[in-house]
Amino acid sequence: MGNETAFSKTEKLWNASYLKVMTSNFLLFFAFYILTPLLPIYLDEQFGAEKDTIGIVLSGYVIATLLIRPFSGFMVDCFNRKRVLMICFLFFFVCFAGYIGAGTLLMFAIVRTVHGIPFGAATVANSTVAIDVLPSSRRNEGIGFYGLSNNLAMAIAPSAGIGIYHATGNFQLLFWIALVLAFAGFFSASSVRIPERELVKDKPKISLDHFFLGRAWMMAANILLFGLCWGVMSNYVAIYGRDRLGITDGTGIFFMILSGGLFVSRLFGAKSLRAGKLTRNCARGVLVSTLGYALFACSFGEWSYYLSALLIGLGNGQMYPAFLNMFIKVARHDQRGTANSSILISWDLGMGIGIVVGGFLVQYISYGAAFWTVACVQAAGAAAFLVFTRFFFERRRLSDN
Repeated sequence: MGNETAFSKTEKLWNASYLKVMTSNFLLFFAFYILTPLLPIYLDEQFGAEKDTIGIVLSGYVIATLLIRPFSGFMVDCFNRKRVLMICFLFFFVCFAGYIGAGTLLMFAIVRTVHGIPFGAATVANSTVAIDVLPSSRRNEGIGFYGLSNNLAMAIAPSAGIGIYHATGNFQLLFWIALVLAFAGFFSASSVRIPERELVKDKPKISLDHFFLGRAWMMAANILLFGLCWGVMSNYVAIYGRDRLGITDGTGIFFMILSGGLFVSRLFGAKSLRAGKLTRNCARGVLVSTLGYALFACSFGEWSYYLSALLIGLGNGQMYPAFLNMFIKVARHDQRGTANSSILISWDLGMGIGIVVGGFLVQYISYGAAFWTVACVQAAGAAAFLVFTRFFFERRRLSDN
């Protein structure tokens, strides 16, 4: 036991391939989310689109992502992962050129929808490669830090995009910046070295577990609720701050505070993840996030606007990496790609529902109705985790994974 403990301490977490795959993941999400909070404003100003139309247009990429994600898990489990990653990343990069050339609302909707295909496949492939390059004794901790790369990108990128837009007022410049960042991510991924792995010879040719991890169905339903909340908040926070709170340049600060919460919670949560306290981390995270969404819905003013960002960041930074580890713990070693695609399918489905529902609530009722709906859904998801999901996970986890 002493030798095994000593060996695990010497296994290097921050190896070169792990750093490269984290960098490529950060750049992939940064390139995508530098545009996200500004697209509703762009569609409003450029094409005069109504808010419900904006919700439909922006949900197109989620639909495409959902369609490709099950097959992405199958591809990375059954074929050369590096090759799958490079092909997906290349198409992800190329799609940004479509935004530059889209001159009509219909063309933009098509480009946005098509972009969801390589985005969905590349995120699954990249996260599965990250698991492959991690030493087994540091996997829980490493997955937590890996998730920080896309969470930070999703929080910092909107701030950067909003800052650039306010400084220049030029959407085309933002599209070009996203294109360059996507290419940098492709270049970083191309230099990752992946350990050789044996193909599973007796694996069934056709199986539902190739496309979705059925063993994790309750966890998937739970994470869908949290994805819905993130979809509404992240897509409508900028236009809400502008139209209702009169905060024209505060959205960048909102996402900076959110990213700070994500970063702090990841750092302090790493030790308990390494110790295997997954359900404890997750429970703490969903409760803090619930408080954050409720405070956001209350709309007391600027102080509650910014404090809610901190609480949502702290909560999601604890919740999501714990959930990702839980998905992997209930999957076999040859189902890592499927485990990754399954949690992303659930999160994206929730986001897609949130974008569409949020758009209709904002258009036909009010911002308050949209954000109070989010607070209630988050509270329901937290209750479901505490009462059902954590026990479901303990019953289904595989001891050798």
